Amino acid sequence: MLADLLVASLFSVFLVFCRVGAAFMLLPGFGEGFVFPRARLALALLVSVALAPVLGAGLPPPPASPALLALLVGQEVIVGLAIGALTRILASALQVAGSVIATQTGLATAAAFDPTQGEQAAIVSQFLSIAGVVAVFVTDLHHVMLGGLLRSYAVIAPASMPAAGDMAGLAVGFVGDAFAVAAEIAAPFLVGSIVFFLGLGILARLMPQVPIFFVAVPLQLALGLWLFMVAFGGALLWYLDYFASHADVLAAG
Repeated sequence: MLADLLVASLFSVFLVFCRVGAAFMLLPGFGEGFVFPRARLALALLVSVALAPVLGAGLPPPPASPALLALLVGQEVIVGLAIGALTRILASALQVAGSVIATQTGLATAAAFDPTQGEQAAIVSQFLSIAGVVAVFVTDLHHVMLGGLLRSYAVIAPASMPAAGDMAGLAVGFVGDAFAVAAEIAAPFLVGSIVFFLGLGILARLMPQVPIFFVAVPLQLALGLWLFMVAFGGALLWYLDYFASHADVLAAG
């Protein structure tokens, strides 16, 4: 009797770990490339141990065959990856906004490795991505992500798969909103760039002898950095409102 109870408890933790561990691979902050893998694994295991008693009777018993076990584990991993990928889309808004800002300020060629995306990115994108992750944790929005993992069991029960159409529609909506927020964050730089280059065009027509390129580049960098300094705080708050609203939607199922 005690052995059966121990096996059932360990299986419950393992089943929860399949979904939680898969989600932690992609969740912003938890799934970044610079996070120590063993620390991420240990945290996912601790969260699974904490969630397993809460879920309790909602978890299925150990399956009778290895094939059923593999199917159950595969379903939970897919659900976890879907949750992590949808949340990761929210973090991509700052990278897109940073790319647009870098292009408009002349910093697009200043690239470095972005640990949040695992690839080369403009310095502005890298800075905004890391600042966004820090802001999410400072404002405790990571609690919403962890709460969403718990509430996901009420929407997608173990041993079941989410509706592909619903997940696809949610992903498309998240991608569209991410691009919209990126455009809104980069809007001051887009407007400023239009005004700046329009002024340069007028200057070039009025004074053809002026070396526009040598005048424009330093001025573009200086004005772009000044505008970034002024708009950074508001852009980060705008992003946090967007992240919080969409994370609540995801947590609510």
